[in-house]
Amino acid sequence: MRARPVLVDCDPGIDDALALLLACASPELDLLGVTTVAGNVGVQQTTRNALRVLALAGRADVPVAAGAERPLVRRQKHRATAVHGADGLGGVELADSPSTVDDRPAVRFMADAVRGSAAPVTLVAVGPLTNVALLFAAYPDEAARLDRLVVLGGSTGAGNVTPAAEFNVWSDPEAAYRVLSDPGLCRAVPTVLIGLEVTRATAVDRAGIDRLRSGGPVGEPAARMLDYYLDSHAAALGRAAVVVHDAVAVAEVVRPGLIDTTASAVTVDCTDGPDRGSTRAGPRAAERVVDVGMAADSEAVIEMIVSRVANYEPPTGPVG
Repeated sequence: MRARPVLVDCDPGIDDALALLLACASPELDLLGVTTVAGNVGVQQTTRNALRVLALAGRADVPVAAGAERPLVRRQKHRATAVHGADGLGGVELADSPSTVDDRPAVRFMADAVRGSAAPVTLVAVGPLTNVALLFAAYPDEAARLDRLVVLGGSTGAGNVTPAAEFNVWSDPEAAYRVLSDPGLCRAVPTVLIGLEVTRATAVDRAGIDRLRSGGPVGEPAARMLDYYLDSHAAALGRAAVVVHDAVAVAEVVRPGLIDTTASAVTVDCTDGPDRGSTRAGPRAAERVVDVGMAADSEAVIEMIVSRVANYEPPTGPVG
C-alpha cells in the first residue's frame, strides 16, 4: 500500500513531540513537512522543538516551516509552560538538528505541498488553528484539495484550560470558528475533530511509559518527556497516567476510523464571556458537517502509540 501524504501542523509541546515520533514511526504515512504555530510555547521555540524532534527520529530531511506567532484577532499571552516546561519539552535536552527552517511561511509551505503532491494530502492539526485558518483564507483552492483534515481540539463537556474550553481552541477561537464552522470554499473537506472526551480516555499509564523507556533510542527520551508531566496529569485523572492528546490524532491518521465519530455542526464561542473558546456539537447542518470524535478503542490507540515509538529505529541513510 502506498504511504499517505501527510502534513503536521503543531506547537511542540510534549504530546506534539510524541505525535511527530509516531508519524515518523508509521510506514503508512509519508510525512511531507511540519509547520509550527505558537501555542504551548512561542513559535520560535515550537519551531526549534520540531526540528530537534525530527532529528531525534532520524528525519532531519523533513522540512519545517514556521507559522503564526500570535492568534488571528486577540493576542494570547498565556502559554502552557506550567505543563510542558519552559522549553516545551519538559527540560529534556535533544541534540540540535543539522537542518534549518524552510524559508517559506508555514501557510505558503502548506499550499505548495498540497499543490505539489501527486496524491491528496491529509493535514493533521494538533495546535491552535491559526495556520489552518490562514491557509483557508489565503489559499482556498489548495486547501479545498485536502483529502482530509484531522483536528485535535475542543470538548463537548468540561475544558482543560477553563471550565468550558480546551487549550487549542481557546488559544485562537476565531481561527477555530473559521476552520470548523465557516470554512468558506473548503467546507467540503472531510474533517474529524478529536476532543478531550476521546483523548482523556486514552491515557498512557506508568507501565506504558516504562515500555517506552526500555525501548530504542527514540523511546527513552520520549519517556523522560512524559515523566515531566506525569504528576500534573495524574492529579487530574486520579491515576498515574498521562494524556497524549496529539498522538491520538496522529493514530487516527495512521488508521482512519480508529476513532468513532458522529456527524455534527460545530460552533465555537468567540465572545468575551466565560465560555470563550468552548465548542458545541449540534445536529448536522447542510453547510458544514464535522465528524466529531465520540469514543475510541483506547487499548488499541495506546498500544499503537507506545509500541511504535518504543520499537522505532531511526533510519541511518537517505529516506525515500
